[in-house]
Amino acid sequence: MASALSEWVDKQISVITCDGRNIVGQLRGFDQVTNVILDECHERVFSMEAGVEQVVHGLYIIRGDNIAVIGELDAELDAKTDLDTVRAEPLKPVVH
Repeated sequence: MASALSEWVDKQISVITCDGRNIVGQLRGFDQVTNVILDECHERVFSMEAGVEQVVHGLYIIRGDNIAVIGELDAELDAKTDLDTVRAEPLKPVVH
């Protein structure tokens, strides 16, 4: 995983955590157990009634054992998406 993450340093990524949060930000660093450091980040909170709320976190560290999915975000496509019109159920926690 570490070799894949090195290609995404200073790029915008999206992380889905095991407790069902979606956090988007610039990848600034990581370590051998996939702990990640995100800058300029925000959490996207989904709702069926009110669209997507974005909660600003700024600099944020996510423990590697709490990451369910991680991937590079297409910034151009993301900028075109009107999050106020997106309706979705909140993600549920990952159960092992």
